[in-house]
Amino acid sequence: MALSHLFLTSVFFLLPSVTHVLAQQDGCSVDNQNPSVNENNPPAYVVATITLEQGFTISIDPSSPDASYFTIQGSQLQLTKSVDYEEDTLLLVYLLCTDTAGQSNSLQIIVTIVNVNDNSPVFKQTNFTQIVPEDTKVNATIISREDLSATDADLDTIYYELTTRVPDTDGYFAIKGVNNPEIYLQKALDYDKIKFTTLLLYARDRPVDSTDTTYTATATISISIEQADTKPPWFLPCTFINTDNNICISSPYTGRVNISEKSTTPLTLEPGPIYAIDPDYTLNEKIVYSIVGGDTDEVFSVDADTGNLTMNKAATSSDPFLLQVMASQVNNIQKYSVVSVEIKVINKSDYAPYFNSEIYRGTVSVGLAPGSFVLEADTPSKPLMITAADDDFTDKVNPNIEYLITNSTDFTASKDGLILTNVMLQSPGTVTMEALGKDTVSLQEARTVIVVEVVSATDDTSSDKRYTAQDMGALGGTLAALLLIALVLLGLMIYKQYGKPVNYLVRKKFSKSHPDDYQNQAYKEDEHPDVSAKQHETAENSSVQSMTSVLEQPSLPSPSSKSAETDGLPTASTASTVVFDQEEKEQEVEEESNQEKEVKSILKTDRHPADNGYKAVWFKTDVDPDAGDGVEVIEDNAAADDDEDSDQDLEKNEEEEQDYNEDSYHGRPEVSFAPESQLPPDVEVKINMSGTDAATEDVSELL
Repeated sequence: MALSHLFLTSVFFLLPSVTHVLAQQDGCSVDNQNPSVNENNPPAYVVATITLEQGFTISIDPSSPDASYFTIQGSQLQLTKSVDYEEDTLLLVYLLCTDTAGQSNSLQIIVTIVNVNDNSPVFKQTNFTQIVPEDTKVNATIISREDLSATDADLDTIYYELTTRVPDTDGYFAIKGVNNPEIYLQKALDYDKIKFTTLLLYARDRPVDSTDTTYTATATISISIEQADTKPPWFLPCTFINTDNNICISSPYTGRVNISEKSTTPLTLEPGPIYAIDPDYTLNEKIVYSIVGGDTDEVFSVDADTGNLTMNKAATSSDPFLLQVMASQVNNIQKYSVVSVEIKVINKSDYAPYFNSEIYRGTVSVGLAPGSFVLEADTPSKPLMITAADDDFTDKVNPNIEYLITNSTDFTASKDGLILTNVMLQSPGTVTMEALGKDTVSLQEARTVIVVEVVSATDDTSSDKRYTAQDMGALGGTLAALLLIALVLLGLMIYKQYGKPVNYLVRKKFSKSHPDDYQNQAYKEDEHPDVSAKQHETAENSSVQSMTSVLEQPSLPSPSSKSAETDGLPTASTASTVVFDQEEKEQEVEEESNQEKEVKSILKTDRHPADNGYKAVWFKTDVDPDAGDGVEVIEDNAAADDDEDSDQDLEKNEEEEQDYNEDSYHGRPEVSFAPESQLPPDVEVKINMSGTDAATEDVSELL
């Protein structure tokens, strides 16, 4: 009979000396008095080898505690059956050694059963079902250690591991340690993300990375997530602002009412009626509505159950209302949301917009870039335009109407009603679409149908090339650049042609307005300072009077065009310019007549009365007293001793006249006398050259 582990252990330690003595009995012995045997041994397993002397026999004492486990076969002590460490850890047997005289001695054998890993861990319960609220706190225990601990008959240390079967649910639950199977919440739950998961808890009698034989037990844990009241109400429609879809922002509502008119029905709002939901939809807590701001005059009211907005009285001002509407849960008023509602006050619209045509027909070619015009079918050179009229306006043009294409994404409508391609059309065909004209103030609408024939580029029979808005913009930019270049070139040409005369006139005009900067210093420093100022003034006056008498002859008209040009010239240069211009014209006439007449100077002393039309300027000293009636003398009131000075002044004037003549050949304006044919043929002009500078200036002023 098998003994308990405790009893056998006690016997083993209390009688070591006795067994040792018995093992040394004369005539009988064993090779191992304390053998060890692995559990699960096969039958006939040899425990020890027996040695007998002659005349001795050996047998198993039937009174041994575990006599049934042993047998003697020859000289071997064998086990008759397999042993199990979980049942017996020690086996005790007595061997009787008997001699020929019948005397017996007892030999004790203690067999130690060695534990072998031959059992799997065992869970108390292999299937668990647990309901976890969504708002469970992180680190909270889901299933306790006592419920999940596994046992092992081999008394081995158990190693645990937790995994999940459902995708995207890992990380929410974990165990406290590799030897502690307690399951706790590791990450906050979200019912919208995880509603159910299945966990697998493994119990092993060896570490995961061990190469020894390992036995494993498995427990299945089913966890259902219960939605909790965690979110406030959402006004619809709303837009999610994060990837978790747990925060939804509502758009404001807008509506319109007529001024001085009370609506008897719920107001129509955009993008829809006031409506809120409980995002914890499995709970679906009841929601109530209320106006919490923006309605100081109590013009509006909201239905607590439906959210419909109605009017208590008419609006008397055109100022808009900005209402604040709150939606809160009945069971918890702290779960609430607020949305804005803008109510515009407008003038009443008696008529809805309408289209003059029920069907508009257009055509467009394939392959055009997006944004190209759709052309009228009857007039291919004209863009197709839809227009909605409104009888609320005297000209039936409502500036608040916008146009939309409702059932096609291949085309779009501009604010002015032009129909444009929205994509590059690939193949010919017919597109029928609906167009909407909407009054953005009164929200009234008109609808019409547009039929567009999409033709291939080779089927386009229009002689006019169709341009897109982008083409027209590029053409305008090119023309503007060319116009700028043309203006620059024109300015350069004008400057090259007229720059010098204009600069000359500007300088002369400036010098005239500042006479002090251009004084004749040579005149001031006369070679004869002894001449009295009175005599000099008398000579100047005499010269001016004589020259004036000549210029006032009716046969000397002055062209207005030439006079206009001389207005901008300095007076000091006029006389010399006139003289040299006359001389230059005389030379041109003489050259054209093949030099029939030789060039005659007006400053010479010889006379030719026979020459018809001959004119000359004589000095007084050279005038023949007997010249006759054909000579007119300009009196010289200056003193006789000034004649020498006059000669010198004449030479100086001739040099100045030569300088001015050269200037006139460089494009400066000229003024000349009338042709000599206009003078009486028998008149000669004589000029006293004393005081030449002053006289010349006076003459220029007269001219």
